[in-house]
Amino acid sequence: MAPRANWKGFLRLSLVTCPVALYPATSESEKVSFNQLNRKTGHRIKYARVDADTGEEVENEDIVKGYKVDTDTYIEVTKEELENVALESTRTIEIDEFVDRSEIDPRYLIRPYYLVPDGKVGHDAFAVIRETIREMNKVAIGRVVLTNREHIIALDPLDKGLMGTLLRYPYEVRSEKEYFDDIQDVKVTKDMLDLAKHIVNQKAGHFEPDKFEDQYETALVDLINQKRAGKPIIAKERPRGENVVDLMDALRKSIGGAEASKDSKPAKKPRKVASGQKEMLMPIAGKKSAKEAAAKKPSAKPQRKSA
Repeated sequence: MAPRANWKGFLRLSLVTCPVALYPATSESEKVSFNQLNRKTGHRIKYARVDADTGEEVENEDIVKGYKVDTDTYIEVTKEELENVALESTRTIEIDEFVDRSEIDPRYLIRPYYLVPDGKVGHDAFAVIRETIREMNKVAIGRVVLTNREHIIALDPLDKGLMGTLLRYPYEVRSEKEYFDDIQDVKVTKDMLDLAKHIVNQKAGHFEPDKFEDQYETALVDLINQKRAGKPIIAKERPRGENVVDLMDALRKSIGGAEASKDSKPAKKPRKVASGQKEMLMPIAGKKSAKEAAAKKPSAKPQRKSA
């Protein structure tokens, strides 16, 4: 089932307009997440909105926004005042210009969305805009208002739809000079560069996301499954980093290691998991099978088990 649209409105290129919907292209919900518990009772921690001075809980209708101008001084801004400065373009993505893809600095990229026609009408206009961007090999730059703030959005053709990527404003991007100024100017010799290039050629490949596994996520699932099974948790020994004394020697050894790795049997690809599936929901080794676990209805009352 497709997620709910984050935004609905219109996509406009000059006089060509079509209704569209904006959907998130990424998700964090499949990752392992934790709740905070009271160690003594095992109950979840509940946070309350309290007055910083009186310590009394404050009702939602009594909470307003404030801009801090001094240690204890705030300028109160009401909901009505914010609505008065709300932008008129809240329901329209207006395409302002077209740029070359190479001109967009990666530092300005925030997050991707999918842009699709909304409803049965407007597919023709949507296709015209999409194919024009594709044929011109450009990226369309527009503006969209999300959560009362205006964002720059870059539109790229993707299959039958458009991918919209939110972009940062210049004031949100820090200059690299404040970080790079202290880097020493080092002369890299041709021999070192040749050895490094050889390593790169040995490791050359294609970007295939399915080959990558979130090892930390896997370790979290293993940890939870071991605790569920009542197994002891043994800390793993962490590898120690070594200082590089002879860079040329390290490069030569790296080439030998890369060749050995290339000649060895390729690592088995991690088993694909269905979208949204949690490995920890599968039966623990030594317990009942998946069919038996599914047939048995779980108890409605949660039980707390000490680690």
